[in-house]
Amino acid sequence: MKNLVKTAILTIAFGVCSMLSAQDKKANNIDNSNIALQGYSPVSYLDLGLAQRGVKEFKSEYEKVVYYFTSKKQKATFEKNPVKYLPKYGGYCAFGVYAGAKFRVDPTKFIVEDGQYYLYLNNIELDAKQLWLAEKDHKKLKGIADKNWKKLNKTYN
Repeated sequence: MKNLVKTAILTIAFGVCSMLSAQDKKANNIDNSNIALQGYSPVSYLDLGLAQRGVKEFKSEYEKVVYYFTSKKQKATFEKNPVKYLPKYGGYCAFGVYAGAKFRVDPTKFIVEDGQYYLYLNNIELDAKQLWLAEKDHKKLKGIADKNWKKLNKTYN
């Protein structure tokens, strides 16, 4: 009987841990290693307006998500105020969120606006950044995307 109770408790604990881990992937565009932004530095996007790939040597974890940086200084900057440097919409395509869906992004396609950075899908068929910019109404697009994100951040791709 004791073994049955222990097994049941372990099964429940494992299930809860799996659900918590899965929830991180719902709201964050991360790979199986929990690396955000495909290894690009969130500090470079926001502070420099550049897409720069970070390195393993300078990495930091925030809420179970791993971020890479180009230098020790960038890592320290992030760690002082990580929320400031988190990608809008968990790093999913801003135009996709506006349209009601989650899409992976090209980490080199982004804009910085209102103290935040927005990433976009870019492939042979679609340049979502250009679609966003063509609307010439960032405030409207952001408002709709923000509303959509309240639901999307709780769903899988």
